[in-house]
Amino acid sequence: MKIIEVTTPEHRKAFLMLPVRLYAREKYWIRPLDEDIEAVFDKEKNKFFKHGECTRWILQNDSGEIIGRVAAFIDRKTVMKDNRQPTGGMGFFECIADKKAAFLLFDTCKQWLMERGMMAMDGPINFGERDKWWGLLVEGFDKEPNYCMPYHFPYYQEFFEAYGFREYFKQFTFARKVMDSLDEKLARKASLITQDPNYSFRHIDLKNLDKYAEDFRIVYNKAWSKHAGAAEMSSLQAKALMRRIKPILDPKIVWFGYYQEEPIAFYIMLPEMNQIFKHVNGKLDWWGKIKFLYHQLMKTNRKMFGVAFGVVPEHQGKGVDGAIIMAVRELVQEKYKRYDDFEMNWIGDFNQKMIRVVEQVGAYKAKTHITYRKLFDDSIPFERMKMKD
Repeated sequence: MKIIEVTTPEHRKAFLMLPVRLYAREKYWIRPLDEDIEAVFDKEKNKFFKHGECTRWILQNDSGEIIGRVAAFIDRKTVMKDNRQPTGGMGFFECIADKKAAFLLFDTCKQWLMERGMMAMDGPINFGERDKWWGLLVEGFDKEPNYCMPYHFPYYQEFFEAYGFREYFKQFTFARKVMDSLDEKLARKASLITQDPNYSFRHIDLKNLDKYAEDFRIVYNKAWSKHAGAAEMSSLQAKALMRRIKPILDPKIVWFGYYQEEPIAFYIMLPEMNQIFKHVNGKLDWWGKIKFLYHQLMKTNRKMFGVAFGVVPEHQGKGVDGAIIMAVRELVQEKYKRYDDFEMNWIGDFNQKMIRVVEQVGAYKAKTHITYRKLFDDSIPFERMKMKD
C-alpha cells in the first residue's frame, strides 16, 4: 500500500470520488457537494488557514486502486484550549473494510501532527467550524445525513477504537414531527418571560442581515466560545456566515431573543438542504443548479433542521429557552405550516441542559456521532470532555 499526499487535480478527484464508489449501494448516504469538500482545503476559501495548516492523503493498494483517504490539520487557536496537551485533528476518513489500511491512514495523520508538536489528535473532525463534518456516525445508519454532516460505515467505529481512539464526547441529532405537541413545562417556562415586557422574541428580516449577524456573534461568543475547541467569532466571520447562507435562509425559522433590545438568545433553523442536494449528485453545475431551483420553487423539501440554539449565561435558567421555543411553535404550527419534520444537529452529551430542552420539545435521539481523541503517549491519563456547567 502507498500513501500519496494530495497535490494534483488527479489526486483531488480521487479524494472526492472514493466515497462515491464506497457508498454506491448505501441507500441512505447522500453525496456531499464536491465544492463543499474542496472548500475545506482551499486556502482562499477556508479562513482557518490564517491560523492553521492542513493536508490530506489518499491510499493506494498494490494494484493502483484508491482504497482510503484522510486529512490532518492544526488550528493554533484551539490546540491548547481546555487541553492538557497540544491537540490537532484528523478527518474526512474513508476506507475499505481493511484494518491495516485504516491504521496506515491513522499513522500518517499521527506522524504529521507529531512533527508539528502535537501530542494528541481528535477525530474525525473538520478543519473549520464544528457545525460541519464533525464526529463519527455510530447510530442512525437508517437515516439520511443532514447537510454537511458525515455518514459512515458501521465498521469505522471498530477501526477507531482498535487504534486507541477513545470517546471524547458524543453528539446527538434529535428529531421530531413539527406538528407534534410540546411538553407543558415549556409553556410554564415561557409564562415567566412573557409577563416581562423587557423580553421580546422575533424572527429575522432579510433586509437587516448584518444586524442579525452581529446579534448572532454576540450571543455565540457569550454562550459557546468558552466550550473546548470553540474559538470566538469575529464580526467579519459572522457577516460572512450570514451572507453565505442567505440564499437558503427561511427568515421565519431564524429567531432571536432580546432583553431591552440586547441580544440574549438565538434559535437558528434552516431548510434541510440535503433534501434538495441529494438530487444533484454532488455537483452544482448548470444542470445541478436547475435541479436545485426546481426543488426550491416546488418546495419539495419538507424538513427543517436546527443549526444552533443558545442563551447567554446571565439569562439562563429564567425561562428564555421555553419562551423562544413557544414563539417558534406558534408560528410553525398555527400560521406557517411549511415543514413536516424537524431535526436538531450537534447537541453534545456534555450539555445536559440542552438535552433536557430538546426532550421537552418532544424530540428523540435519531443519530449519534462520536468525537474521539487519541493521546500519542499512552502513559498520559485520558480525560473526557468536561460537563458543561
